[in-house]
Amino acid sequence: MGVTRLKRKDRKNKTTSRLEVQHLKLATNLEPGSRSKQSTKDQLAKNNAVLAELSKAL
Repeated sequence: MGVTRLKRKDRKNKTTSRLEVQHLKLATNLEPGSRSKQSTKDQLAKNNAVLAELSKAL
Protein backbone atom coordinates (compact mmCIF):
# COMPACT_ATOMS: atom_id res chain seq x y z
CA MET A 1 0.00 0.00 0.00
CA GLY A 2 1.47 3.31 -1.06
CA VAL A 3 2.07 6.30 1.16
CA THR A 4 -0.39 9.11 0.50
CA ARG A 5 0.92 12.65 0.44
CA LEU A 6 -0.96 15.34 2.26
CA LYS A 7 -2.20 18.29 0.28
CA ARG A 8 -0.56 21.63 0.97
CA LYS A 9 -3.49 22.87 3.09
CA ASP A 10 -3.42 19.73 5.26
CA ARG A 11 0.35 19.92 5.69
CA LYS A 12 -0.03 23.54 6.82
CA ASN A 13 -2.80 22.62 9.27
CA LYS A 14 -0.73 19.77 10.67
CA THR A 15 2.29 22.03 11.23
CA THR A 16 0.20 24.85 12.67
CA SER A 17 -1.63 22.61 15.11
CA ARG A 18 1.65 21.02 16.25
CA LEU A 19 3.14 24.46 16.91
CA GLU A 20 0.00 25.58 18.78
CA VAL A 21 0.17 22.52 21.05
CA GLN A 22 3.85 23.18 21.69
CA HIS A 23 3.05 26.81 22.56
CA LEU A 24 0.29 25.76 24.96
CA LYS A 25 2.61 23.30 26.70
CA LEU A 26 5.19 26.02 27.23
CA ALA A 27 2.64 28.53 28.55
CA THR A 28 2.13 26.99 31.97
CA ASN A 29 2.65 30.12 34.06
CA LEU A 30 -0.46 31.63 35.65
CA GLU A 31 -0.95 35.35 35.51
CA PRO A 32 -1.98 36.96 38.81
CA GLY A 33 -5.69 37.57 38.76
CA SER A 34 -9.01 36.48 40.18
CA ARG A 35 -9.09 33.29 38.09
CA SER A 36 -5.69 32.03 39.18
CA LYS A 37 -6.29 32.37 42.93
CA GLN A 38 -6.94 29.04 44.56
CA SER A 39 -10.31 28.69 46.25
CA THR A 40 -10.45 27.53 49.86
CA LYS A 41 -13.31 25.18 48.88
CA ASP A 42 -11.10 23.52 46.27
CA GLN A 43 -10.40 19.83 46.87
CA LEU A 44 -6.68 20.42 46.42
CA ALA A 45 -6.72 23.07 49.15
CA LYS A 46 -8.58 20.70 51.47
CA ASN A 47 -6.04 17.94 50.79
CA ASN A 48 -3.17 20.32 51.49
CA ALA A 49 -4.77 21.37 54.77
CA VAL A 50 -5.14 17.74 55.87
CA LEU A 51 -1.54 16.98 54.92
CA ALA A 52 -0.35 20.04 56.83
CA GLU A 53 -2.21 18.87 59.95
CA LEU A 54 -0.77 15.36 59.62
CA SER A 55 2.77 16.69 59.24
CA LYS A 56 2.30 18.80 62.39
CA ALA A 57 1.10 15.74 64.32
CA LEU A 58 4.27 13.83 63.42
